[in-house]
Amino acid sequence: MPKLILLRHLKSQWNLENRFAGWTDGPLSREGKEMADEISEKLSQFKIDKIYTSPLFRNQDTVSRVLEGKEKYPFFIHLDSGKMQKWGNFADIAQNHVPVYVSENLNERHYGNLQGLNKEETKKQYGEEQVQLWRRSFKVAPPSGESLKDVVKRATSFYKKYVEKDLKEGKNVLIVASHNSLRAIVKYIEGISDKDIVNVEIPYAGLIEYDLDESLKLKDKKIM
Repeated sequence: MPKLILLRHLKSQWNLENRFAGWTDGPLSREGKEMADEISEKLSQFKIDKIYTSPLFRNQDTVSRVLEGKEKYPFFIHLDSGKMQKWGNFADIAQNHVPVYVSENLNERHYGNLQGLNKEETKKQYGEEQVQLWRRSFKVAPPSGESLKDVVKRATSFYKKYVEKDLKEGKNVLIVASHNSLRAIVKYIEGISDKDIVNVEIPYAGLIEYDLDESLKLKDKKIM
């Protein structure tokens, strides 16, 4: 039966600085980079047939470090808005070539006017309750940004169109993405309500393994 593995990217520098990253690019932190070998070891037990990620550098850099350690990874591609394109083939830890595909639909929430701001400073400016509402509510979006509902719409549509097709063909799929795009997929797979998704958190470098049956119903879930 197919396996779906979700990986939240390694901790970025802006994560370390407690800033709203959203769609803004930034490097991984030293702490994040040091986690790569541990995640690679955890993934070594699986034969991964296909990988999906987003154009955000922290996601693509996580893919390259997890699959190739210190090896220099190949080219990046220009991504036209709304289109999925192939990034390249990687020789993974099992010496298999794994195609990697990139789509903006797997991007983090767009935090609008909050992007780049320190979260604690933002709480002082707008109030802790308001900032928490922007961060974790399902329907409320930050100024000029996306709500989790918006992310669920684009991420689950992508998942149904591409990932489910691979899973139905018996392929094991790894999705490397950001917190809210992964929460959106988790919500869909596990049937989590709009109310309860508020309480779902995935840590940096967090790995979730799903065992699915032939109709892609959830059989088992493992936090790795």
